[in-house]
Amino acid sequence: MAKQRSIYVCQSCGATAPKWAGQCPECGEWNTLVESVSDTRRGGYAGSSPVPEVQTLESISAENAPRVSTGMPEVDRVLGGGIVPGAVCLIGGDPGIGKSTLLLQVLAAVQGRLPTLYVTGEESLSQVSLRARRLGLTRMDLPVLAETRVEAILQAMAVNAPGFVVIDSVQTLSSDSLDSAPGSVSQLRECSAQLVRFAKNQGCSIVLVGHVTKEGAIAGPRVLEHMVDTVLYFEHDPGSRFRIIRAVKNRFGAVNELGVFAMGDDGLKEVANPSALFLSRHEEAVPGSVIMVTRQGSRPLLVEVQSLVDTSHGSQPRRVALGLEGNRLNMLMAVMHRHGGISLADQDVFANVVGGMRIQETAADLPLLMAALSSLRGRPVPMDTVVFGEVGLAGEIRPVAAGEERLQEAVKHGFRRALVPAANQPRRSAKLDMEIVPLQRLSQAIDAF
Repeated sequence: MAKQRSIYVCQSCGATAPKWAGQCPECGEWNTLVESVSDTRRGGYAGSSPVPEVQTLESISAENAPRVSTGMPEVDRVLGGGIVPGAVCLIGGDPGIGKSTLLLQVLAAVQGRLPTLYVTGEESLSQVSLRARRLGLTRMDLPVLAETRVEAILQAMAVNAPGFVVIDSVQTLSSDSLDSAPGSVSQLRECSAQLVRFAKNQGCSIVLVGHVTKEGAIAGPRVLEHMVDTVLYFEHDPGSRFRIIRAVKNRFGAVNELGVFAMGDDGLKEVANPSALFLSRHEEAVPGSVIMVTRQGSRPLLVEVQSLVDTSHGSQPRRVALGLEGNRLNMLMAVMHRHGGISLADQDVFANVVGGMRIQETAADLPLLMAALSSLRGRPVPMDTVVFGEVGLAGEIRPVAAGEERLQEAVKHGFRRALVPAANQPRRSAKLDMEIVPLQRLSQAIDAF
């Protein structure tokens, strides 16, 4: 007989403790330990189970898994090329950002190629039907199920044999083997484990919708993100109708891939030219604005970096960066003073990336310095010029990844001049219809400006 005992599980990190305490001993969070029931079973002898067979890598076939297109190229890009049989995807985002809307549209597009199933634990079937009619879906013959017990869901999946399943959301599921409330760490871990096991055994692709905390991370233990194959995050700028899906983990494709959508009355629509979202429509060149080419996953994007430099009227000059790292802004201001001979110690410096884009790569260093210098001098950078490059503490201009692809993207949009690191200068075989200005030091960039 199995013997039951009580353990206490942290709802923040998933650590267990034999008795209750006010503070979790692992993560330090307060009042997060919740009582749970654990079964203890007597282990068998080491020789009671068959010995597993060990294989070599060369003896295992490594065929590429066939992919099924979702019918939406932006979604295919984020997933790494389409739906992979047996893959489990976790998608998270703020409430009302469009997770359920997008997945309904994907189900309608996939229905003709794969048998699908939509499992809702938060809404009634009538609410799902009303949303589908409001979106004007091309297919209304989508199988739907309103259920929160994971055992019942697995039975329905075993009978109907779907190839693509959406579960909205994983925090509403519960297992009969546990007494804790839905959404707890133990329930999330157990329900997700059963769904992942079913997906791998049956070759069924499953998408789990996850809630997020106020910090923007997916609620629950981080082990949930380790169990799945793909983790996607919905991002948006408050007040904007544009939505961005970012892949932060993908076992079948590149990470940091972006999919750009626009929210409308009839659902989410793909944006064919994302670079146009992040560029202002200036009739003429204005000071403090520089166009750079960033790289998100395998996609180069044109974004506009803006800077405003103004005389400080306080005791401490302000340094504000939106869409960029604030500490890096302070470092670049020191590099400009030390190696460029330009001091901004008595100036407020504000930096922003147009469109709500967040840039985490170092290629924004040189555009940010050029934008600040343009605002300080009141001299605009020509509208047909792009800039990218990393700036080191010694004042050197360091190369960035995929420089030639960035330049090709700029040429597509009509740019004719580029200030780039010397190491990113295109090879002779690459013929680009633009003027390339190679830079090795920050002083050369200031002279070229």
